[in-house]
Amino acid sequence: MSTTLPLFWKLSSASKKDRVDASVKLISTLEQFQALHVRQSKSDGSDNEGDGLGVLNSQDVSYSIRRLVRGLASPRESSRLGFSVALTELLSRIDTVTCAQIITLIVDSTKRQGSMSGQEERDVLFARLFGITAVVRSGLLVRQKPLPSTSSSSSNAPVSSLETYKSVLAYLLEIGEAKSWLREGAWWTIGLAIDAVQSCAVPWRVEALDATIDTVYAKDEGSFWTPDKVAITLKLQPLTPNHNWDKTLAPVFKGQNIFAPNNLLALGRIMKESAADDDNASNPTAGSWKAQLHVAWDVIFNRLLPPSGSEHVPQGSFSEFFRIVVDDSLFSPSSSPERKYWGFQVFKKALGRVRATELPMLFAKNLMRSWINHLSNKDRYLHKISLDVAKHIQTLVQTSPSLGFPLILQLTGVNGSGQFDKLTRTKTIESILTVMDSAGIKSYVLSLLEQVNSPKDAEEEPSAIDSRRTWIADQFAALVHNGSIPKNDEWIQIVLDFYVVNGLFVVRKKSENNPIHSLRVLPSPPFTEAAQQRCQERLLSCLATLNVHLTVVKQGEHTHKETGVASDGEFWTSKTLATIALLDRDAKHVKPLIDLDEEVQALLAKTAKVIGQLRKPDDDKREVARGYELILSSFLLQCRCGEADRLENLEATLEATAKMFSREKMPKKSKSQPMPPFEDEPSSIDILVDVIIGFLENASAFTRSVANESFSRVTNAVQGSTVDLILSQLERRDPGDLVGEDEEMSSEDEREGDDDGSDKEDEEEVEEEQESSGEEESGESDSEEVDDEAAEKVRKKIEDALKASGVDVGEDNLEDPSDEEPVDDEQMMALDDTLAQIFRTRTNKRKSKQGVDAQREATHFKNRVLDLVDIYVKRDPQSPLNVRLVLPLLELATKSGMDERQLSDKASGILKTRLAKSKDLPTTAARDEVETVLREVHRRAQRSHASNALAVLSQASLYLCRILVALNEHDVAIGMYRESLDDYMSRKASQLAFSFFQDWARRFPTLGWKLRESVLEASSKAVNLYRRCQAFQLMHVILSQPEKGEEPAAIATFQKALQKTILDLITLSIDDQRSLSPTQIKDLLKLVLLCIRQTRRTSDSLTIEVWDPAAWKALHDQLSSSTRFKSSTSVLDMCRQVESTAAQCKQAAGGKRKAGSDEQIKTDPSKKSNRKKQKKK
Repeated sequence: MSTTLPLFWKLSSASKKDRVDASVKLISTLEQFQALHVRQSKSDGSDNEGDGLGVLNSQDVSYSIRRLVRGLASPRESSRLGFSVALTELLSRIDTVTCAQIITLIVDSTKRQGSMSGQEERDVLFARLFGITAVVRSGLLVRQKPLPSTSSSSSNAPVSSLETYKSVLAYLLEIGEAKSWLREGAWWTIGLAIDAVQSCAVPWRVEALDATIDTVYAKDEGSFWTPDKVAITLKLQPLTPNHNWDKTLAPVFKGQNIFAPNNLLALGRIMKESAADDDNASNPTAGSWKAQLHVAWDVIFNRLLPPSGSEHVPQGSFSEFFRIVVDDSLFSPSSSPERKYWGFQVFKKALGRVRATELPMLFAKNLMRSWINHLSNKDRYLHKISLDVAKHIQTLVQTSPSLGFPLILQLTGVNGSGQFDKLTRTKTIESILTVMDSAGIKSYVLSLLEQVNSPKDAEEEPSAIDSRRTWIADQFAALVHNGSIPKNDEWIQIVLDFYVVNGLFVVRKKSENNPIHSLRVLPSPPFTEAAQQRCQERLLSCLATLNVHLTVVKQGEHTHKETGVASDGEFWTSKTLATIALLDRDAKHVKPLIDLDEEVQALLAKTAKVIGQLRKPDDDKREVARGYELILSSFLLQCRCGEADRLENLEATLEATAKMFSREKMPKKSKSQPMPPFEDEPSSIDILVDVIIGFLENASAFTRSVANESFSRVTNAVQGSTVDLILSQLERRDPGDLVGEDEEMSSEDEREGDDDGSDKEDEEEVEEEQESSGEEESGESDSEEVDDEAAEKVRKKIEDALKASGVDVGEDNLEDPSDEEPVDDEQMMALDDTLAQIFRTRTNKRKSKQGVDAQREATHFKNRVLDLVDIYVKRDPQSPLNVRLVLPLLELATKSGMDERQLSDKASGILKTRLAKSKDLPTTAARDEVETVLREVHRRAQRSHASNALAVLSQASLYLCRILVALNEHDVAIGMYRESLDDYMSRKASQLAFSFFQDWARRFPTLGWKLRESVLEASSKAVNLYRRCQAFQLMHVILSQPEKGEEPAAIATFQKALQKTILDLITLSIDDQRSLSPTQIKDLLKLVLLCIRQTRRTSDSLTIEVWDPAAWKALHDQLSSSTRFKSSTSVLDMCRQVESTAAQCKQAAGGKRKAGSDEQIKTDPSKKSNRKKQKKK
């Protein structure tokens, strides 16, 4: 026992690993002791405890059994868990004890007494339950192997018996009756005993099952039913098919099938743990609740939804069971939150078991109502479990994506809501869609199409039908806009076809087998004008998203990524136009929503022909042709959507296309040779870019995406005039001028209208005016309310002015003006001045508001134009035209106002990331142009007052210097920085900063090394001491990156000058109170120390002899005797370090000279002999 006692302590550890390790060690040790005991020829037969364990077991084993049984009642940490595991394993390993012995030991050790406290009684009951459970799980309850015989006796007594089984059953029922919170555990152990009897062919198996039935369904036990009894019943019924279950289950259940429809209501009350058969019957479990779901639910699910490969067949309808027992019981409106909590757990358990075809029955009415209500608000009592259910569904779809579509149908179905995510404030449906496969997304899209014409349409209000169709259009758009949802050509085409059919056409007749799915259903009633407009808007917004979507295009064996196209490489806009063309030819089933005149139709047909020819260009112009194709296709689509004002730009684009591809197979106006273009005539690419800029002026999401995508494809054709055209849009303009131009243009339009209509006015012009006025009224309906308020305020001021002048403005005087008193001339003049001031104030406010609006629109427009600049720099970083972009970008980055912060940030981003960090440089740029731009950048840097603006200017300067270095024009860059450095040192008003030169010196160490003498020279011209110290800081940066291959003589000359300059500067500062501070002197000494150390690394004696230790020693003496610096130990130490380092350098130089002379003597023997003769003399 001395070896087993320490092992018992670990059995109570809170760590599961420690408990298991202790159990393994204990059992293995006891097995060894038992093996040695069995080998003995004779046992001592001592049994001091009187339980008979010492007859066949070793002393350690007997003690351990008793210790483990008594330890079950210990409340210390996790001792009950550890001791029960060890007891179960020990009883399963040894065959020298009987079931009756262990049960007796357990019962004797766990007797209840009247003097026990509540805690002690609880420990005793738990100990008995855990002990009996250990006996059952170890197999001792049904073990048939007899006890081994001893040398003194031969015994074939059975280890287990029917009587022992009955006693175990009685003890377990007693435990369950003692405390209601122990009933589930006790009855669960009864279920384990039944399983053990069934799995082991004991001779008393039938008697044991009959005894179980008699005990469980005894008269005193039949007064109430619990979920425990339901679970035991479901276990016993298959084992005892000949038993009269009808009589046993009566009167609670009718018949032996608990899952029969007429029994489900009673089963629901039992599983809800309420009174079963009598409303007045007392139920001991009523009112008790725990968060964990009862184990009876697992047994029920095994009977109704047997797992795959199971021999059991379903015993009832799970749909009926779930509707009555779960939805109508646990989720009933009167059910408590605790029961609904159970219901959610049952729902989660069922989700993992039912097939996809059976999912609809789970999303019942009461469950969905409770789930949505509790999920929508964090303050709800069951919000946490509701959210857990939503996450469980998402995890389930991730495991099995095929379940996504059926789940979405239920969440948005009859019992759910189409706005499920909005109502619950979650992203449940969105997250499900993101993990679904393309087939599931397509099924969802088709299911939405089926809801366009619901069978309930005849009973619904027109507004409800229109609302549902709008919701369908929004759902389609959400699928396209969500970047996490896998895109597939098939379902995207179905969505676009839906928008085209219902937004641009009117369906006359359905076509069952039409490839366009939206034509397979005839909308009844037809789509309203608002719904058609919604479809048009969603069509353009979806195409805007698809224009920037990156798709993998496979062409033969090669694949590449491309934006704005389907997987076959065709633009989505072109696919949409193909659908429109197909519908135009199908006059039997659809009718165009807009009737186009013959002139427009001819222009559109010509455009379509040009687009077809653009798809067959040479390889060198293929990408450019794709850009033209996208622009022309967008014009066609916008025209079909009712934007006829785009036709003028369409004609210009066609002309530009003819110019660009004149040698291609373009339609010619005549057979004669084309006229050569005029010198001032804009090029084709300029015309196209001008059209693109027009797209950006009144940009929608669609036009902006088309503009950016088409421009990215034509960047190879961009010329200098094109860049100038883009940059001209970024110029700063006065908001007043913008307002004035708008008013001037509007007045010119009015004059033109008057001139054209002075002679005659036909009916068409009248109709157009009526339509335009109607559009203005509808478009300005929001602003009329504001204008009415302003007009009311002006009216009030006028009335006050009239009253002040003595004019009565009452309603009576308005009706009878003859009663008004006359107003003299003076009153009229004063009144005229007052009214003029009132109207002048209102006019100024209106102009001010127009100016603000114009400025805001101009800022947004420039922001969009900057996107073109960003695209161009990204697509063609080696273009020499990029140099032209620097100054306009700097203008925006450094001179934009506070209300243009976004514009400034974007321009700065292009300069800092696209240009300054680009690996590719425009190596073909003109030197003079780069020099001119660089000079202007430095000029602006000298006058820049903002630090962030100076940082942007520095990045631009570095970019231009990189170009000059690539052009091998180092002197230009060095000269420019030399001039700026002289300006910074000599002019006090210069706004340059040390960082401007520091960044350059670190980026171009070779150029910086060549500037070192200029820096030293400029330091003497500094306007103040601070600038001079910054010059030496710059020198430190330059000298820390030495240039290899420099002539030693040049280095020595520079170092001498540097040493003299620093010595003179420090010497002059010793007695001058306004001169260098100790910190500044330390920085100068660090610079000297850096130079000396670099000199020591060289092998040239010319540079080594530069540094004079005596001069630095003299400086140290002066500093030591100075009143200002004698107390600065750091300065003195640094100066002494410089002196010692210079002396070491000098000694090294002397050693090298001596070594050189010795080497020379070795090579000249005559000199060596002469020296020996001199020594002898």
